[in-house]
This record gives sequence, C-alpha cells and structure tokens, in this order.
Amino acid sequence: MGKLYGIGVGPGDSELLTLKGARLIRECDVIVVPRSGQKVNVAYTIGVGAVPEMKDKNIVEVDMPMTRDKSKLKEAHKNAADTVEGFLREGKDVAFLTLGDPAVYSTYIYVHDIILERGLEAEIVPGVTSFCAVAARLNEGLTEASEGLHILPASYEGLEEALKLKGTKVLMKSGKAMGNVKKLISEMTDKESVRMVERCGMPGERIFNSLEEIDEDASYFSVLVVKER
Repeated sequence: MGKLYGIGVGPGDSELLTLKGARLIRECDVIVVPRSGQKVNVAYTIGVGAVPEMKDKNIVEVDMPMTRDKSKLKEAHKNAADTVEGFLREGKDVAFLTLGDPAVYSTYIYVHDIILERGLEAEIVPGVTSFCAVAARLNEGLTEASEGLHILPASYEGLEEALKLKGTKVLMKSGKAMGNVKKLISEMTDKESVRMVERCGMPGERIFNSLEEIDEDASYFSVLVVKER
C-alpha cells in the first residue's frame, strides 16, 4: 500500500520549498496538484521550479473549486480522495502539493482527513507559510516578547471584532474583501500600522506600505500585516 504526503510548497518562491519536500517529490510515484480555475497552476510551478525533473512524473490535477458552497466542496474533496486512494491501493506513493503550509487554510487537509478515515497512511510535510514569507519580504518581525499573533481569514464574518484583538493581526484571503478590510481598519479608534504584500515571491509581486496605498483590486494572494503602533 502506498502513502500520501501533503507537501507544503511555500508561498511562491521555489527556493522556499523544504529539502524534505523536494526529496519526497523526487521519490513519489505520483504528483497531485489542486486545480482551482486559475490560468497558472501555482503549486505545480513552485514544485517544478525546485525539482525540474518533476515535470517528467505522473502529474494528476484534482478539482478544488474556489467556492463556499459546502456541497460542492464536499464533493470535490471526496473525488480528490477517491483519485488519491486509487493510486495508494496500487502501491504508489503520492505527493499532494499545496501552497504555504498544509496545516494553515490548505486545500489538502480535507483530503488528508478522508484518507486517514479510510484507514490509509497520510503524512503532513510542513512548508513556509505566506505570512512568514511576507514578514521576511517586509524585513520585519511579526511579534516581540509577549505580543499576540492572530491569523485571520479576511473574507469571512467576524473580522470587525477580530481586528480589536491585542497584538499583530495577519489578514489572509483578502482579495475580494479588500474594500471592506480597508474600511474597517480606517474606522478603528487606534490607528494601526498596515502593510501588505501581494503575490509574495511570485511574478507580479507588489508591496504596499500604508493602508492608503493598498489597491482594492489586489489579487487573492494578498496578505496584510496590521500592527499596533
């Protein structure tokens, strides 16, 4: 029986893929990458940038639609798990590539859980998170001493209350919610320091050093760092 590896390929820069992730990509029989409708498959691009010989392997795309429709997501996760299970039962090891880290808002983790529920083997291989890469790109730390760190999905409910938390707030999945995000932050009593990196480590990367600069039409791959002054 084969084994599934959920490999975090990092946020965009192929050089941030871990040595373990690269080794497993070389060793696995099948490489699975999520297909979300984007013109360029980012996970594949990062993987092949770090491991050029990956392009000669059996590359399998599985549908992971960008939707909040729970029934569609559940079906997509089941279908992806069915595909992976087929290879595992053939005795093949499978590397499932996912952006950032598999444990943080990843498409992979749903497939991981299903595979484990079916009594098969699966392992998480950590990757560099987008917010750590963003902090490095901004050349500053996220927290110091006893400061808290809050990782928030900007496009979901409850953001207004979450922004009141003490410490540094990292807003992920900001894309379509950018207008609302800017509005909420601008209305805060305590003026925060706000910086953002769009497409960190990818072609088209942009850095914004203030709330006013931030483009409301920025892409899905945008991460804001909101810090107390």
